[in-house]
Amino acid sequence: MTMQELLLEAVEQRVLRPLDVQFAMMVAGEEPEVMLAAALLSKDAGEGHVCLPLSRLVPDEQMPAALQSCFVLLGESVDWQAVLLRSPAVSGAETQTPMILTGERLYLNRLWRNELTVARFFSETNAPLPCDEAQLRQTLDGLFSSGEAIDWQKVAAAVALTRRISVISGGPGTGKTTTVAKLLAALIQLSGEQKCRIRLAAPTGKAAARLTESLGGALQKLPLTEAQLALFPNEASTLHRLLGAQPGSQRLRYHAGNPLHLDVLVVDEASMIDLTMMSRLIDALPPHARVIFLGDRDQLASVEAGAVLGDICTYASFGYTAARAQELVRLTGCALEPDNSPVAGALRDSLCLLQKSYRFGSDSGIGQLAAAVNRGDRHSTRGVFDGTFTDIEKKSLQSSEEYQAMLDDALEGYQYFLTCVQQQNTPEQVIAAFGEYQLLCALREGPFGVSGLNDRLEQLLAQKRKINRLPHSRWYEGRPVMISRNDSALGLFNGDIGIALDRGQGLRVWFMMPEGSVKSVQPSRLPEHDTAWAMTVHKSQGSEFNHAALILPTQLSPVITRELIYTAITRARQRLSLYTDERVLVQAIAARTERRSGLSAIFESL
Repeated sequence: MTMQELLLEAVEQRVLRPLDVQFAMMVAGEEPEVMLAAALLSKDAGEGHVCLPLSRLVPDEQMPAALQSCFVLLGESVDWQAVLLRSPAVSGAETQTPMILTGERLYLNRLWRNELTVARFFSETNAPLPCDEAQLRQTLDGLFSSGEAIDWQKVAAAVALTRRISVISGGPGTGKTTTVAKLLAALIQLSGEQKCRIRLAAPTGKAAARLTESLGGALQKLPLTEAQLALFPNEASTLHRLLGAQPGSQRLRYHAGNPLHLDVLVVDEASMIDLTMMSRLIDALPPHARVIFLGDRDQLASVEAGAVLGDICTYASFGYTAARAQELVRLTGCALEPDNSPVAGALRDSLCLLQKSYRFGSDSGIGQLAAAVNRGDRHSTRGVFDGTFTDIEKKSLQSSEEYQAMLDDALEGYQYFLTCVQQQNTPEQVIAAFGEYQLLCALREGPFGVSGLNDRLEQLLAQKRKINRLPHSRWYEGRPVMISRNDSALGLFNGDIGIALDRGQGLRVWFMMPEGSVKSVQPSRLPEHDTAWAMTVHKSQGSEFNHAALILPTQLSPVITRELIYTAITRARQRLSLYTDERVLVQAIAARTERRSGLSAIFESL
């Protein structure tokens, strides 16, 4: 069989996507080695990897049989460097080719350019900013008053105030929003008469609304005049909205030729930003702008290729260079020890890791469980469920009775929301009530996935007369939906949640907008959407619920990883229910999400 035939066979077996093979056949000509490398590179990009290390172009036992056959066809040893660089489809970046080979890493051209943009931005573009140290110290002392030896929030503010680009990472409850509120207050106080144009953004509508709400609340508690408060933006926007996404087009209104009008940009939930979006955001920034990225490095990476925040925050645990540690000691009075490692010093000096949770104390099961999962500690994870903590519970899902009991629990979880719908509460109240409880899934398909659970729950709700479906329609009053495709004309974006309600104009779907208003849209006008009684953990990022329930399947799947479990746990504010088999949970905690990229290598070479 030829390589082309073998690859088409791999598509039939769902090992490769049709897109992967079409790309390979288009760029490789008659060269079987290049054809296989191109197909695997495209497949990896679809799975979120930025590049393909040449060391992976070897057969192994874990590989599906269809791909092993491709390697068998090529014979024993292939000099991949020589073979690839001979091909007109590959270059070492000196010419524009579909694929780029740099060192031992093969890239799609677009992803290579994006990665280079990001690497240069965080290391070369990132300049120290001049400051009056005495004034800055005084301002920080006025805003931060903890008696701790190291007040990490104060350090984070000092880091961001003295660098053009900074990254603040921390888990739930570590006070990222409080830190940013105080940091922006310091910035406004220090800029005096100069107007400072501040913008807030987040990857999804839900995350933007949360940032608007939490930052607004934090600002009210600070010693600011009315004139100073007026300089703060009233709302955060989605990144798509900020960059001016055009309906039906890949083009953005703001780019290098038409930069954004701002002086300071704060971006929340930065772990969700993929490489391409990060590159587009960087292109659109004016040369003088300060950027502050916030996020939790331990959460799931973006759905698209790249894990920019994770790659950058690898260096947060190294500590600061000697000169930077001394500067931060002078500015904050905190006892910081320098780190003499020669690696990526410029980048390390613009990072700060918030290390103390104010939300989850030692009496919190959610906090204990999140920490144990994050460490990959199986014994502590098991121990947390010994009955000591009342805010977490673990239930088995082995039998059909247990599955039914989980559905009944979900019905109870959504009871308050259903009551609000029945009592004709205002759309704002109904949307808020929906945020009280949420079913989270690891998978999309099957009885433990989003589609299966949404179907079963709708059947149960109809049975119990909690919903009343319209004949021959998926619509009913109280149906929660989640948008899955951006529609900038309607102002609705991927991840936005709406509720179908009839308020005298027939059934319309009501959405909370980032600035706090509600808008309604006819169901027929909605972009692509899914029912949202259950949603994937990926889609829940940027949201929090009083009570979150995570459903794991009875068999382990490659998508169920430590990062997924941690992200799901940290969606819960007050209660977490976990429906899983112990074995699956323990195996998942041991499995880390791998995102291959060259960012670390580039940072270390600069």
